[in-house]
Amino acid sequence: MTLRLTQEGAADTMANTIHYDEIRRMLAARRRELQNQVHSNLRDARTDASANARHRVESGETTEVHPEDDLAFALIQIKSQVLNRIDEAMRRLDEGTYGYCGECDEPISTARLRALPFAVRCKECEEMREFSEQRERARPEWRLS
Repeated sequence: MTLRLTQEGAADTMANTIHYDEIRRMLAARRRELQNQVHSNLRDARTDASANARHRVESGETTEVHPEDDLAFALIQIKSQVLNRIDEAMRRLDEGTYGYCGECDEPISTARLRALPFAVRCKECEEMREFSEQRERARPEWRLS
């Protein structure tokens, strides 16, 4: 089950067909959802930060950062990164390169694209990349031993 986008935007597969418009709608809907969440989280973070600052001033606390603030900021960052990936997927759709692995140029499976519509690598290449990253992170530990 692989995806091939034609000039007209149709996707040819053996068992499934994903149409260009369906993918674009799915990505656009996910993008709107994430944008709303990011805006809401930013609004909440500003409100919380303001309330926390008033509380610290009133109570004489000098603590600058709370773990909840760090977590909220990390979640906003993750959602922003996903938004960037969605924008990139939409660009690849427009260019006609969507659905092909950026490493091996083979089609990405339809099932993978349905689950992760902004995937840039096929499952095999993604697994190899993750394995390489894990090995790189482990190397400093080997040197210290």
